[in-house]
Amino acid sequence: MGRAFEYRKATKLKRWGHMARTFTKLGKEITIAAKDGGPDPDSNPRLRMLIQQCKRENMPKENIERAIKKATDKDASGYKEINYEGYGPHGIAIFVETATDNNMRTVANVRSYFTKHGGNLGTQGSLEFLFSRKCVFNVVAKDGIDLDELELELIDYGVEEVGQDEENNIIISGDFPAYSQIQKYLEDNGFEIASCEFVRIPNDYKDVTAEQRESVQKLLDKLEEDEDVQNVFTNMAPEEEAE
Repeated sequence: MGRAFEYRKATKLKRWGHMARTFTKLGKEITIAAKDGGPDPDSNPRLRMLIQQCKRENMPKENIERAIKKATDKDASGYKEINYEGYGPHGIAIFVETATDNNMRTVANVRSYFTKHGGNLGTQGSLEFLFSRKCVFNVVAKDGIDLDELELELIDYGVEEVGQDEENNIIISGDFPAYSQIQKYLEDNGFEIASCEFVRIPNDYKDVTAEQRESVQKLLDKLEEDEDVQNVFTNMAPEEEAE
């Protein structure tokens, strides 16, 4: 199994474990998608997929409608996607994705987390080269599906690897720019998309001791608790791979 699959398996974000945080994150993503591609899910593939994901997470319909309306309401303050990059304790690279309606608040908070936990916030783009951006689809498996045949079929659509998780769902990953054509193939061929994530996979992992991991994790936990933070990525080796 490839790096995207293993990285996803090792970094199940804690913020997705709490319903309120899940709804907040999905709501922001819906607003951003509706603003970028329009409020009609039939003509906006990203919005269509997010709405399906919301339904699987049992997000109330009124929450979805409110998030879409926020994108078209001239009086409502919109969300802006801003990335922050820096080094945590022991030289661990950390990439933070946020969606905020107050960037002054967000940057102040993120900077304070880095500073208080022995890290340093860098300039935008300074660490982006350390990560590869991928799209990862979680797809409900069809009866009798052959993963090898599916992978061969999807190579022409930008897919890099196909695997299966512990729940027997199909995990499909590819380069970020291939996202829309992969989604179109899956929809056209009757696959049910449970979710899709945009992840940043480190090109190389950095090993840490148990004590070092604990200090880095304190910073990661603090970042993930912030309501403006959507995703946190790091090049710290997954625990089972660390020496």
